[in-house]
Amino acid sequence: MSNAFTGGCACAAIRYEISGEPVFMNHCQCQDCQRRSGTGHGSYLSFMGRKDVKLEGKAAHCDVVADGGNVKTHAFCPACGSPVYLTYAAMPDIITVHAASLDDPSRYKPQMVTYTVRGYEVPPWVGPDTLVLCASYSGDTEETLASWEAARAAGAPRIAL
Repeated sequence: MSNAFTGGCACAAIRYEISGEPVFMNHCQCQDCQRRSGTGHGSYLSFMGRKDVKLEGKAAHCDVVADGGNVKTHAFCPACGSPVYLTYAAMPDIITVHAASLDDPSRYKPQMVTYTVRGYEVPPWVGPDTLVLCASYSGDTEETLASWEAARAAGAPRIAL
């Protein structure tokens, strides 16, 4: 039995398989994610090793300049419109998939909420035992991942808006 993360769009025209474990899983409250999801956040799993991801089907792409100035590319199905994954010009080895695109959504275990300064009040389902909340992404992947890991190792999750 494979432990790969698999998923795709609603009409199955785009499929992916990722054998590695996510670097992190988050809800993002930046304005771009709010607009794209139609809610107060987008939910994602990010993986290192983009070259090891198996992709089938042809996605349409839309480049967006993120709050920090970096370009992120949204990939979505041109047939059904489902968002499937994101890539980043400044972090070419990372691929991020939408949690809603997973075949098994129970594998999504959010660890943090990012860009809380852009978000709404903390929703009632957020508890101190579930998430580490971070105000923003620093722009430096290694620095940000290290700070998130340090926060969790130091007894986080703690809600710190």
